[in-house]
Amino acid sequence: MDKPHGRDLRKGRVSIPGQIYLVTTVTLGRKPLFADFRFGRILVNAMRHYAEKGDVDSLAFVIMPDHLHWLFSLTGQSSLSKLVGQVKGAAAHQMNQAGAPSGAIQSTDIAAEAAPTGRLGRVWQEGFHDRALRREEDLRSVARYMIMNPVRAGIVKRIWDYPCWDAVWVE
Repeated sequence: MDKPHGRDLRKGRVSIPGQIYLVTTVTLGRKPLFADFRFGRILVNAMRHYAEKGDVDSLAFVIMPDHLHWLFSLTGQSSLSKLVGQVKGAAAHQMNQAGAPSGAIQSTDIAAEAAPTGRLGRVWQEGFHDRALRREEDLRSVARYMIMNPVRAGIVKRIWDYPCWDAVWVE
């Protein structure tokens, strides 16, 4: 079976202000770039920038080593595709400015690829997956399931030990 292309993921995509979306986007080649805490913080700051601009109301997110899950409501005039593209672009630009990976991924092929130029190059796989959620869905359950990914993946034993997640419903 062929893998879907970015253009196939866009078919039928509708941007509705006030609509709640669950978006998943993946690093190029599923490289674990966000195992470097600096890069995770860069992505968090990019998402917060667009929230502060009023384009999005961020409800929950978790940044896994090679992908992002983000639950949010569109609040501005940006389309879903434009918003996600801007966040990915801003994060990629800042990650390239930050230079080669450090910490856990310093000795990997990722660091070796970045070494000659000190830059990562392309960060994201093209496109993203989105799901529009109905208001009557239990958003807290969706958020809980999403942010528990690091525990299910065996990265941490408790979600509180994982640095790159947030939710408006912290209990």
